[in-house]
Amino acid sequence: MNRETSSDPAGIRQLEKYSSAFTLSDMEIFIFPDLLYPLVLANIMSPIVWKWRDDPWFEDIEKKGFTYKVNRIKQFIIQNYVFNLDLSTWGLTTKTRELERFRDFFDMSVLRQSNALFGYEGDKYYFDIDIRKHFGLDKFTTDVIPYWKTETVEAMTAFRHRENYTTGAGECVSLSALYAAAMFIVGRIPLEKIFLIATPLHSQNFITEKEGLITNNRRIVTKNMWFNGTSLSEKARRALENEKVTIVSHISGFIHTVYNEATINPEDYRMFSEKLKGFLRTDISDLIFINFLRFKQKYKKLFQYMCECSGKKRYISLEKMFEYEHTSKYNLSKETRASLVSEIEGDEFHLSPLQGKIMLNDIEDIFCDGSGCSIEEFRAEFVKYACGMSDALLDEMFGDLQQFTITEPRLPDAEKFYIKGAFPAINPENTREEIIRSVMELTEKSELALLTMYVYRQMDMIDWIPYIKASMERNPVCFSEMEDMLVDEVYSILKDLPGESIYDGNRLALPDEVWNFKRGDGLEKAILLADFIALKYPGANLQIEVSDLRAVLRYRTEEYPFPSTRDFRKLITISGRDYNIKDLS
Repeated sequence: MNRETSSDPAGIRQLEKYSSAFTLSDMEIFIFPDLLYPLVLANIMSPIVWKWRDDPWFEDIEKKGFTYKVNRIKQFIIQNYVFNLDLSTWGLTTKTRELERFRDFFDMSVLRQSNALFGYEGDKYYFDIDIRKHFGLDKFTTDVIPYWKTETVEAMTAFRHRENYTTGAGECVSLSALYAAAMFIVGRIPLEKIFLIATPLHSQNFITEKEGLITNNRRIVTKNMWFNGTSLSEKARRALENEKVTIVSHISGFIHTVYNEATINPEDYRMFSEKLKGFLRTDISDLIFINFLRFKQKYKKLFQYMCECSGKKRYISLEKMFEYEHTSKYNLSKETRASLVSEIEGDEFHLSPLQGKIMLNDIEDIFCDGSGCSIEEFRAEFVKYACGMSDALLDEMFGDLQQFTITEPRLPDAEKFYIKGAFPAINPENTREEIIRSVMELTEKSELALLTMYVYRQMDMIDWIPYIKASMERNPVCFSEMEDMLVDEVYSILKDLPGESIYDGNRLALPDEVWNFKRGDGLEKAILLADFIALKYPGANLQIEVSDLRAVLRYRTEEYPFPSTRDFRKLITISGRDYNIKDLS
């Protein structure tokens, strides 16, 4: 499928893309994948993550190794941001509305490859639990779907102002973009090594430093963790094991499973693919086999372990040993197994071998030289100790073992038409000011740089119509919570909110950001009030005049003034879905 339509005389597609740069819903990013990395760059340009460098938590971090850096970043994010997928945060839309919005330039049947709410069935886990019930959508008609907008770092951090929140928050794509910015700014990891991976139900990053690292929501997953068989790694594995990768996004560009065109550097994509595939596979070793038994619990009952207590041989089922793992700081790995055994009650042990169970000690002797082996080599030795294990069960177990040790990611096909685009040459040694200047200077030559300015909300450098369009058409929460009120009542509420924006400088929040975090500049409040009126009285004619540090909304014969710190001179006219912006001299 070609990404661009053969003609776009009315600029519909471009307007929708630039407008989507403000709301960044999951569906918008799927259709406009070139929006994903601009969010990373916008977070890098933001002052928020740069302040982390001065936090005592990160003292002297630039002198530390890679593992130390990522663990400090992980812990800081865990302490300061929670995962949030609440339906009420950014409101609801409908399949019908979204299909109508994009139908002129996108094959809507393709959504079945990407979005669980439009019919995608990649990860059966979600369908086993009823996906609409899982996401809290069962109380609505099947046409209703959530917006699930991706938050900027400003919006993520502003969650601390919401009721029942004490920290920041964000959904998985937001956390991916935050992690990427933090890895670059605080961890000093070059952007060339940071890849964002989007699947239909998840988003995570892959860092190509050393043997590789995955950031997964608020946590990190090393290669050892990927294969440790814990419940945390089981959750981390789910997306890449079960879902198709729809987008890989990088500083050099993106590649998309649907579009025939790609902008990512093909050599960078080749390196990423090889590195990720290497991360997701391992040889069999004694430790990996123990981890597999922890991961696939139905096979634990097949094994027993022999140890010596006071010079006498004692036997215990592996099931029982794994039970004790749950309440112990030790586990079955050889390094801590003796300590785990010492915590087990004496009456759990048997004086004679347990009939019909395979001796784990014998299996571990297969790896006596400490090296790993292929699954075929391991099976050839394993059957010697299988104690009459049926061929069917043996096949099943080794099939599961192969899936555990080798995950084949379903990446976008590399056979694409590659389009080389310009991107800012920035590195971890640059200052924030140098990075902002590099992006700004490239806006006339680079779509990536221009989209970054839209995501960053740098209103004195971009067209305002996409912002007004996003504000009026995709910010339902501020209306739904006040729809029974009169305009004067809403105006009174807005006047009493703190007059501070969550964005610095000449950047603007969206109406639902103002409402969710109960604060905003006067211009932002005027736009929220306009959104409320437009939703309550469809087709209303509205005018917002911004000048002399003041924003005045005019509706019918009434004026609703707000003081503003934004130094703009604009006349905004809204009539239904017709928007006009005029510069005032």
